[in-house]
Amino acid sequence: MNDFALLLLRTVSGAFMLIAHGLPKLTRLISAGEINFADPLGIGTIPSLALAVFSEFFCSALIIAGLFTRASLIPLIITMFVAGFVYHGADPFAQKEKALLFLLIFVFLFITGPGRYSLSRIIKIKSSNKLIKFLSE
Repeated sequence: MNDFALLLLRTVSGAFMLIAHGLPKLTRLISAGEINFADPLGIGTIPSLALAVFSEFFCSALIIAGLFTRASLIPLIITMFVAGFVYHGADPFAQKEKALLFLLIFVFLFITGPGRYSLSRIIKIKSSNKLIKFLSE
């Protein structure tokens, strides 16, 4: 039953992130128009958007599939931390609530792993390195 709950949490939160946040940012990145995006870390507008697209679209897709889940959660955890505490840092709680909820979910999934119903469990990546094995789950 816990594995089914992890599957549900992983797929729904990943799909919400991918569809509501990642896909619009990907569309903005590949559009021909001028890119207007926040630069909370001072690395530039386009790199900031590209990193957000990488985490919110591509990493979310891997999380939905349950492939390299823990490794894919690291960029999402960083992105939600920056969104909640840097970009929305001075905003009222209601403005940062969504980012903080995603952050909590992603940290929880990082701790628990993807559960039994994941591509990583089907593929069973063999490695003697414990860190690689941990991150590939």
